[in-house]
Amino acid sequence: MSSYPSAGIPFPRYGFICMAMEPLAEKYNRLIQDGDLNRDPAQIEVLEKFEHIRNGIANLPKRGWFRKSPEPPRGLYLWGGVGRGKSMLMDIFADSIEVPCRRVHFHAFMQEIHSGMHQARADGIRDALAPVAKSVSDSARILALDEMQITDIADAMIVGRLFEALVNAGAVIVTTSNRIPSDLYKNGLNRQLFLPFIDLLTQRMDIHELKGPTDYRQTKLAGSPSYFTPCSDETRATIESAWKGLTGGHGGSLNLVVNKRDVTIPAFHNGVARASFHDLCGLPLGPADYLALAEAIRVLILEDIPQMGRSNFNEAKRFVTLIDTLYEARTHLICSAASVPEFLYLEGEGAFEFERTASRLNEMQSDEWKTGQVHEMGG
Repeated sequence: MSSYPSAGIPFPRYGFICMAMEPLAEKYNRLIQDGDLNRDPAQIEVLEKFEHIRNGIANLPKRGWFRKSPEPPRGLYLWGGVGRGKSMLMDIFADSIEVPCRRVHFHAFMQEIHSGMHQARADGIRDALAPVAKSVSDSARILALDEMQITDIADAMIVGRLFEALVNAGAVIVTTSNRIPSDLYKNGLNRQLFLPFIDLLTQRMDIHELKGPTDYRQTKLAGSPSYFTPCSDETRATIESAWKGLTGGHGGSLNLVVNKRDVTIPAFHNGVARASFHDLCGLPLGPADYLALAEAIRVLILEDIPQMGRSNFNEAKRFVTLIDTLYEARTHLICSAASVPEFLYLEGEGAFEFERTASRLNEMQSDEWKTGQVHEMGG
């Protein structure tokens, strides 16, 4: 681990390092042969762009050999619909890099930046962003940011300066997003102050749309059960299998900062989060917390939902709010529960209102929901 002493925040020195320069296409073909992938011409086109970056960075001299190092290759802004394979392609790329590479979810990365800036201010540093940006650029030649989306004004106000500092320091940035750059922070507060960042992206990075027609994440979810009952060793094993199927078993925790409070999701990878009922409903969380969660993920694996009633009324209220938020955000839900939705809440205040939650839980299990063909039906 490496940290800038004034920033006080550690940035891993690399994400993935592989000593053999195996062509990315060969690794992709091997995954196809193993049955893990289907050949997709749009994905192959993206791999060629990643290969160009990898070769360009590999041919640069080590830092410090010359007073002025040659220009690094341009970065890549890869955007397209959910489930087209953007994160998977970034994994293939990051797994093959021979120089220090940091691969991280954009939301988690920005939280690290804010934390580092907070520490820098506490240390009396006037320009709190400068030491944090230097810490990042010193520790990684390539920064791979997954799922860029900007909804927070605090992120919007600093991301332009941050990217400019990193690129000027010689870092190569590759990022994935569901949005074309011109739609980032769309309709956001003081968006005119954010527009120079969009110009920076188009000037310093190649903008490429992954146009594949297939949503592979929906394909994985469609036709597969997503609600498992009762809670048992068997259902826990099934949930574990679902997690591995969607993430490859990778992942670390995700920390969300909501109104200056930390909300920790125990497991997260490539837009898929995993938590227990207690993690999300047994703690004093509220609508803002669940909204932040829904904005940061695409799939939630929620384990051990109990039966609810008078004895755990507060937990039940939070669960209703959580499901409403996931439903409105069209977040996919995979869960294990003590009983079927209609029998999760049988008595006590709120039983009638819970009928809507049970209805939504049932709807969220349907293939129509998982493939995006269901819209609000009087919920």
